Amino acid sequence: MAAISMRLPVARKPVGPGAPRGGEKHLVAPGDTITTDTGYMRGHGTYVDEEKLIASVAGAVERVNKLVCVKALKTRYNGEVGDIVVGRITEVQQKRWKVETNSRLDSVLLLSSMNLPGGELRRRSAEDELAMRDYLQEGDLISAEVQSVFSDGAVSLHTRSLKYGKLGQGVLVQVSPSLVKRQKTHFHDLPCGASVILGNNGFIWIYPTPEQKDEEAGGFTTNLEPVPLSDREVISRLRNCIVALVTQNLMLFDTSILYCYEASLPHQIKDILKPEVMEEIVLETRQRLLDLEG
Repeated sequence: MAAISMRLPVARKPVGPGAPRGGEKHLVAPGDTITTDTGYMRGHGTYVDEEKLIASVAGAVERVNKLVCVKALKTRYNGEVGDIVVGRITEVQQKRWKVETNSRLDSVLLLSSMNLPGGELRRRSAEDELAMRDYLQEGDLISAEVQSVFSDGAVSLHTRSLKYGKLGQGVLVQVSPSLVKRQKTHFHDLPCGASVILGNNGFIWIYPTPEQKDEEAGGFTTNLEPVPLSDREVISRLRNCIVALVTQNLMLFDTSILYCYEASLPHQIKDILKPEVMEEIVLETRQRLLDLEG
């Protein structure tokens, strides 16, 4: 019979209001009055009732000049052109693939919007259409960039760069898109020996850092060699650190993940998910981020 780990309840330490990377946020619930000033414009997540601006979703209030909107803490992904996403192929159709990207509607990857193996540039033929399952099939994970957004909110993707394409061995973590910080790059090779792709859609891919970049593969040849135990331990620790950061609602970017990884080193990998350990390492991470800003 397997042993069961049990803990007695403990009083939680109050977390300070300081929110790294953006200061303290004004949180509201549906129905809360944001402002009674009639000079503000109504943005997403708000409505006007009796000359009062009221929140329609639970989230953080964001102001840009006179425009006020509420960014929901937990929401589906709303695509923007240029976003980096991680998705899963759900269906192979005529000249296109349907991709699950954590949005309200399935995204679309056209056959003409992807690199052929080896980065070959030419018009797509009937033979390419027949060989679509050789490139990508149901269940495959891919990294891609948002090419355009349709009027109904659906997203069109492209993989016209060799850094995008089919993903091989690694771990997928699904978080709220609102917790992924927008940066210039979302591909990070961390010094701990693993790499992460922080998808703007809330899908995060953790994988062993490749020893050499294979530019000839065109993003479709996956490495199926056994992953060493040391790499698997690093990936597992990073995964648990990301879960800890999400539980404490801390923004995810390369620095916060690396600081949390370093704070977790005194603990065993499985212990990171214990509530008291989770609070301890995230509190240390939050303090280091505040010191970095100061």
